[in-house]
Amino acid sequence: MKRKENLGKKGEKVAVKYLKKSGFEIIECGFKAMRGEIDIIAREKETIVFVEVKTRKSNEFGTPAEAVDSKKQAQIKKIASIYISKKYKKFIPCRFDVIGIIVKEKGNYEISHIRNAF
Repeated sequence: MKRKENLGKKGEKVAVKYLKKSGFEIIECGFKAMRGEIDIIAREKETIVFVEVKTRKSNEFGTPAEAVDSKKQAQIKKIASIYISKKYKKFIPCRFDVIGIIVKEKGNYEISHIRNAF
């Protein structure tokens, strides 16, 4: 379990770096509510972006993004609703992205970013 956590945390760091390079402002990482967590909350222009990061060593059992099933999506939406209600008093546009990361040899990564994933 510890190894899986380390892989996940490493993937989240890679995703933060990627998002910053892509012009996103990172607002918060690891927002917890309702026994769940949103990996990264970022801003792209006027839009709040809730990002789920999935990291794998290969696509052998499916792509990382395929691991974000409808149950996980519903949980993320509920947590995002709590975040928005706590932090913002008026309507703010938001969306849900998924970043899939495959760890390659020699410290390289393959990153796929799905905007408006759900």
